[in-house]
Amino acid sequence: MEIITGSMTALITPFKNGKVDLVKYESLIKRQIAQGINAVVPVGTTGESATLSFNEHKECIEVAVAACKGSNTKVIAGAGSNATHEACELAKHAQDVGADGILSITPYYNKPTQEGLYQHFKAIANSVEIPFVLYNVPGRTSVDLEAKTAIRLFDDVKNIYSIKEATGSLERAICLISQRKDFFVFSGDDAIDFPMLVNGAKGIISVTANILPNLKSQLVNSVFEGDYEKAKQINEDLYALNSVLFCESNPIPIKAAMYLAGLLDTLEYRLPLLSPSSETMKKLEKTLEKYEVIK
Repeated sequence: MEIITGSMTALITPFKNGKVDLVKYESLIKRQIAQGINAVVPVGTTGESATLSFNEHKECIEVAVAACKGSNTKVIAGAGSNATHEACELAKHAQDVGADGILSITPYYNKPTQEGLYQHFKAIANSVEIPFVLYNVPGRTSVDLEAKTAIRLFDDVKNIYSIKEATGSLERAICLISQRKDFFVFSGDDAIDFPMLVNGAKGIISVTANILPNLKSQLVNSVFEGDYEKAKQINEDLYALNSVLFCESNPIPIKAAMYLAGLLDTLEYRLPLLSPSSETMKKLEKTLEKYEVIK
């Protein structure tokens, strides 16, 4: 099993006239490859997966795999659902079309117990053979995959090798890292990438990397190379953007920022998400003046 670490981007999903713009999607992924990102993560929550049809979800994975073929950039496909059988189907499809790994979010709305979470993730991971990343983001799902449950899954399921921790808690990350050296933690909160990495995280899955993949890849590489001063400076330089990108529900601001930067031809979302307020657009415009967006 090939372990995937490093800089990873939680890809947005572009729409045009209400449909997924697969041509633009491919070009955005190739931009990620050109700017040094280690892996792309299609159709996670940043990719508005909750409002995509099954066919659209599968097409996005297929496009990502095709775009990354022959490059050094891997594909960790989103395969999450609050229905275990649906997540299994998405995971199997991702494996069948050549994805390098799976990312699966904690089930939203139905609020399972810790045992329910254990059985849910075990079933999905056992349905495939490729590397599997747990995704814990209680602020979005209203359920927390506790450290003891995550460690139990790592111990019991051979292809579960890592967890994207988006609790915003360094203590949670250190709890996991300190107990299992081979259980890799990925930062799921852009603002704390640097402290997560220097405390032992093995990578990041970033929203901000949609617009500045070059800086996010440099941040991770600098830590891995031991240049903590440079990494810390990048993290601090990115703080203003990291902050404004979460002033409304993700991915509303990141898609708007990409539109303002000329990376998206249209600014479209799927209901119930809407375009950002005029106040947010002004904040984004002002913040983007501080950065050079390489197209």
